[in-house]
Amino acid sequence: MAEDLIITTNVDKEAQYLSLIPQIASLISGEQDLIANMANVAAALKEQFKWFWVGFYLVKGDELVLGPFQGPVACTRIKKGKGVCGASWQQNEVLIVPDVDQFPGHIACASASRSEIVLPVYRGAEIIAVLDVDSEYLSHFDGVDAKYLKEIVSLLDA
Repeated sequence: MAEDLIITTNVDKEAQYLSLIPQIASLISGEQDLIANMANVAAALKEQFKWFWVGFYLVKGDELVLGPFQGPVACTRIKKGKGVCGASWQQNEVLIVPDVDQFPGHIACASASRSEIVLPVYRGAEIIAVLDVDSEYLSHFDGVDAKYLKEIVSLLDA
């Protein structure tokens, strides 16, 4: 596949995901390097949705370490259970935070971030990373994002 994405606009969020997912699948198909694939996933999501920050934190021992991302500079290391990313990893679940200022222990890597969604990334049954997406708008993420972002991160477990 060419490295150009077909960006859909003027359609609802679900339609945007439905257009983007097969493009991401094609883009990373046949590439075995996880970091390269994460980089392209982050870039595709940022390009399609124009989110404030989108990227991955990789599990390294008892902490998450910054991986491929798109957006402003970010926190480099996050302990298990700390912040939204560490909590998602520890709890092994998708976390949708409508207002990060109301999340106990939120780590403010960028003051412009207002809402967040974080999803575990698996290799088999093991969590190897989390996908972290931040928006500068309150209540920006919902079940539609959770559903389709789960589908996107599952493409990395190949």
